[in-house]
Formats: sequence, C-alpha cells, structure tokens
Amino acid sequence: MISKKCKYAIKALTYIARHQEDKPIFSTEIAREENIPHKFLESILRTLKNNRILLSKRGKNGGYKLLKKPEEIVLSELIRIMDGPIALSPCVSLNYYEPCEECDMQTCTIRPVLEKIRDLTLDVFNQTTIETMK
Repeated sequence: MISKKCKYAIKALTYIARHQEDKPIFSTEIAREENIPHKFLESILRTLKNNRILLSKRGKNGGYKLLKKPEEIVLSELIRIMDGPIALSPCVSLNYYEPCEECDMQTCTIRPVLEKIRDLTLDVFNQTTIETMK
C-alpha cells in the first residue's frame, strides 16, 4: 500500500511540474491548492530535496523547483524514497531483500506469485513519470 506521505509527494511534484515554468513554487501554495497539511508537506519536500528531486530557495523569490525534468522522475524511485520497498514481502524485494524466518525459499509456494506481482507492479511504476501524470 502506498502511504499518504507518498501520495502527497506525488501530488506536490505533479503540481510543481504543471506550474513551475521559470519561478519556484512556495510550499504554502502547493499545500493550499493540493489540500495537503502544510507542516506535513514541508517534511515531504525536505525529503525530496535531500534525495535530489527538488531544489529549494529561501526568501521573497524562493520556493521549490524540480531539480530533474518531469520525464526523469519515475514513480518507482519516488515510492522507494518515501515508503521503501515496493514488494509485498521482503523476500521478493529487489532493493530491500530479507529472507523470511518461517519459510524455505526453495519450497515456498507463495514466493513465485509475489515475484510476479512485484514485476508487474514495477513495470507500471517504472514506466510512469511525473510528466505522464501532470
């Protein structure tokens, strides 16, 4: 399941992509227009800045701008930044793999199904960018 934090991050980035032109966008504007609690949004924007998705500038002419082009910001990257693993179980995660305590991977009947779900989900997330969503 995608968290509310991740949904808000996607909404904020699509808003910035639609409106940034050559000027930064204030977080208060994003919060108001996308109906996101401002303090929560500030934390999200800081995370995106720390992960080199956004650039921020303080002051009268400040705000947030995309550091990457909207077509370069892939949904799978955002989900991993905001929520961590995309897989339904750690034993099928590509980036956050952990073996299951109670399971033998060689005889597990659930794992192949979870791998298929992971692969199909990743295909969609890898093909979806902020550009395609704006």
